[in-house]
Amino acid sequence: MHIVRPLFILPYLYSNAIWRLKEEKNNIFLTFDDGPIPEITPWILDCLKERNVKACFFCVADNVRKHPDIFQRILAEGHQVGNHTYNHLKGWNTDDSIYLANVEKADQLINSPLFRPPYGRIKKSQLREVSKKYRVIMWDVLTGDYDKRISPDQCLQNAVNYTRSGSIIVFHDNIKAIENVQYALPRAIDQLLAKGYNFASL
Repeated sequence: MHIVRPLFILPYLYSNAIWRLKEEKNNIFLTFDDGPIPEITPWILDCLKERNVKACFFCVADNVRKHPDIFQRILAEGHQVGNHTYNHLKGWNTDDSIYLANVEKADQLINSPLFRPPYGRIKKSQLREVSKKYRVIMWDVLTGDYDKRISPDQCLQNAVNYTRSGSIIVFHDNIKAIENVQYALPRAIDQLLAKGYNFASL
């Protein structure tokens, strides 16, 4: 069984990013990366609306360009949005000037003070510059929904078992994650609410 656990080394490398909000009693923070796309984002929005839960969607701006109606629905239903670059760039493999220009190009469509680097991979030099303008949001609970080696039930267990007060939870609204998200997300929300957690805004 393949288990995705929280990362313990990266927070020390990226100490000026936010991995968990320790001061929040019983508040947890639900986030989604990579959308919006018509194949899964509207379903996620329906799931959240049914449970009166708010989340933050870290959007790839090229998807915002392609699907502006879904992006507007995210905003209209009271969710937060964040910048996830224009083309889902991996910072470790990208020249700083190209990466930073891509982030700013994304900002023209997303217009958010929040940023999350795709794959959680960003050079310290890039992070230093991005942090001057954005609040960089990472996570402490990675569900692994995108990983085909992880079953829907294991994805659910990753979301529930590792969450604690102040946790930032990551799901994905992308094609690879659909099966796991559709199984795990509603069950995770229901179980975490039953444990007394509140889903709060970042």
